[in-house]
Amino acid sequence: MAVGLAVASRFNPGNVVLFYPPYRIDLSLNFFLLLLALLFWLCFLLLSTLSITQKMPSRVAAYRREKREREGVQALRDSLKALFEGRFGHAEKAAVRASESPENAGLAALIGARAAHRMQQTARRDEWLYRIADDNGLRTARLMTTLELLVDDHKPERALEAVSELNASGTRHIHVLRLALKASHQARDWSEVLRLVRTLDKNNALHPVASRRLRELAYDDLLSDRSNDPESIRRTWAGVPVSDRTTPLVAVRAAEAFGSRGLTDEARSIIERALAVEWDDRLIKAYRDVAAMESTATLLVQIEHCEAWMLARPTDPELALTLGTLCLKQKLWGKAQRHLEQALSNASETETIRTSHLKLAQLHESLNHDEQAAAHYRQCALAGLLDQVRYPVARVS
Repeated sequence: MAVGLAVASRFNPGNVVLFYPPYRIDLSLNFFLLLLALLFWLCFLLLSTLSITQKMPSRVAAYRREKREREGVQALRDSLKALFEGRFGHAEKAAVRASESPENAGLAALIGARAAHRMQQTARRDEWLYRIADDNGLRTARLMTTLELLVDDHKPERALEAVSELNASGTRHIHVLRLALKASHQARDWSEVLRLVRTLDKNNALHPVASRRLRELAYDDLLSDRSNDPESIRRTWAGVPVSDRTTPLVAVRAAEAFGSRGLTDEARSIIERALAVEWDDRLIKAYRDVAAMESTATLLVQIEHCEAWMLARPTDPELALTLGTLCLKQKLWGKAQRHLEQALSNASETETIRTSHLKLAQLHESLNHDEQAAAHYRQCALAGLLDQVRYPVARVS
């Protein structure tokens, strides 16, 4: 291009004359064009410099803002990493740095609250959560975090308040139900526990073992309430699903509740139905306890049931003890002695041995066999003493 311009300029004889009286300037056309190009570039550079200078404050502000955002995002990442690593002190410090960025302040508060909770700093935890109390965008996240941390801190009343707020906002997913179940369990609100367990069971969101255990605990508490009258117990039992009525623990508590209120026929019927589904020693013991309140006619029916069960379970010590107890109450001395001695020979648990000796002592005492009665009383006392020596902590507790 330079060579082309140099060659072309040799054939350009034009000139430019500038008059400014009393001055006159003569320039060749080529030199004038060169000066004009230089003047254009100078003006362009000057205007560019002015434009850049005017934009400099906003660019500096944008740079600083981007730098703060980068540092805030990095601090947020560091806080999450430290939280997952279990370094809760580092996590909270990084959350403080991340909260300096308005865009990250909400999430940093949630991380800081979790880190403070893990360090058992409840005041700082609540302060972190209070910072985002007015942030509608993080309302659900704040309530879920509050609920989870309060449940972990065993504060069911405040946790249930968070559940109410979540339900009011329409948030009822599975995790909320699980946390609400834990809070209700801690608050011993057994009616709500049963409702939540049924809801979670419908969604296959609760392990069957946990579901069964929670239902047993709920029914145990509801049926053990001493303030309930017979009609209240009947209404409570009517609300128990058929599948739960044959659960051993539930059936035992129901039998105790009905029996203590004089409803022995219903108590016996409950245990018999439960035994037909699942054989359990707790049910047999409850069946034996119900016999203490039964009439003579009902005792004979119970004895018939036990004799039928003995055909299928001839070596069951608890069943033999129950049958012997029933025969003793009915004054069938021979059968009572035979079954009690059978229970004693097959028993392996200390409590069964002790009870068998006690019943045999009572039987011999009723027959005026003082020596045999005294011997069984001694064996009963020794069995109880042995049990205390073997399990001293359990006995003290």
